[in-house]
Amino acid sequence: MTIKLNELSDNKGARKGRMRVGRGIGSGKGKTAGRGQKGQKSRSGVAINGFEGGQMPLHMRIPKRGFNNIFGKDFAIVNLGLVQKLVDAKKLDAKAVIDHAALKAAGVARGGKDGVRLLAKGELTAKLTFAVAGASKGAIEAVEKAGGKVELPEVKEAAAEGKKAQRRAKAKAE
Repeated sequence: MTIKLNELSDNKGARKGRMRVGRGIGSGKGKTAGRGQKGQKSRSGVAINGFEGGQMPLHMRIPKRGFNNIFGKDFAIVNLGLVQKLVDAKKLDAKAVIDHAALKAAGVARGGKDGVRLLAKGELTAKLTFAVAGASKGAIEAVEKAGGKVELPEVKEAAAEGKKAQRRAKAKAE
C-alpha cells in the first residue's frame, strides 16, 4: 500500500480545535468566558506582571548587589594553553599573525566586541606573533620566552595619564 502526499493527515484526535469563548451558555464558556466575575483581570488590557496590589513588589524589596560598569570593555578571553593546542591540531597557522579574526575562525574567541585579551594559563612552546587588544604580564613573558612577540595597540599618553594629571599639568603651565 502506498501513501500519497495529498492523503497524509493526522490521527483522529491528534489536533484539538481551540476553545471559542463567549459563544453562549450551551458552549460551557459563555457569559464570562472563563474569566470569573468582575475585577481587573476580567477586563481587557490587563498587564500587571509583578504588581502586588499596591504592596511593595518583591523585586523592589530584595536588596541589590554588585555593579555594572557601563564603560567596561568586552574582551574575548583566550589562554595560551588553548592556543598551543590549536597550533598542535593545525587549526592555527604558527607562521601567520594570530589576531581576533584568526582566533574567531578557530572557534576560540567567542564574543569580545572590544577584541581579545591573552592570559597566561597553560604552556606555550610555539614561536607565535599575536596582535591582540590586551595581554597579561605573564602572557607577554610566556610568549617572549617561547621566542614570539605580542603586539598591543598603542595607548595615548594623555588617556593613560588620566584627567586629574592633565588638569595638574595644565595648571602648572599657567
